[in-house]
Amino acid sequence: MEKAAERLKFEEEAWNTRDPERISEGYADNIEMRDGIAFINGKSELKSFLVKKVAEHTHFRLKLDLWGALKARMAVRFEAEWKDQFGQWVHAYGVQVLQFNESGQIEQRFASQEVITVLTNERKLS
Repeated sequence: MEKAAERLKFEEEAWNTRDPERISEGYADNIEMRDGIAFINGKSELKSFLVKKVAEHTHFRLKLDLWGALKARMAVRFEAEWKDQFGQWVHAYGVQVLQFNESGQIEQRFASQEVITVLTNERKLS
C-alpha cells in the first residue's frame, strides 16, 4: 500500500504542474482512458487531450486520495477545481480506477465524476 501511495503522490504532483509532458510521463504508450465523457486511446491522444484540458482549465488543482490497491490496480477518490474559459470556478469530484503495467505506468484509467460550478467562497481546494 505504501508503494501505491507514493505512485499516487507522483500522479497528483504531475497533474498539479499543468504540464502535459510531465503528466503523460506516468502513462503507458497504449493508455486506454476515460475522463468524464472523453475517451482517449494511446499516448498521442492523451497529450492532445491534456494540451486542450490545460488551456481550458486555468488555476487547475487536483487532490487524490487512495481508497485501495491490489496488485497492479488502484481505486482513488479525487477532487479538482479550476476556472473555466468564462472565469467561473468549477469543482469536480469522483472516483478513478487505475491499472498499471510492469513499468509502473498507467495503462488503463477510468474516471467517473460529478462537475458543478461554485462561487469563489465555496471552493474546497486552493
